[in-house]
Amino acid sequence: MSDLDNRVSDLEVKLSYQDELLNELNIIVADQQSKIGKMTQMLKNMSEQSTKGGSHNSSLEDERPPHY
Repeated sequence: MSDLDNRVSDLEVKLSYQDELLNELNIIVADQQSKIGKMTQMLKNMSEQSTKGGSHNSSLEDERPPHY
């Protein structure tokens, strides 16, 4: 094989590795986006609970320990 053939072959190998890596990274990003969406919803729910139930929940500072 000529030098040009070797260089083209090397580029093809690098391209295939980059394509595989890109696919793996896309899967990771999609998974992270899903997790971020779930955490955003959880944060929204907790925020709503704290604003709605703020008067119903007593803080731990207001409660006396059981041994008093």
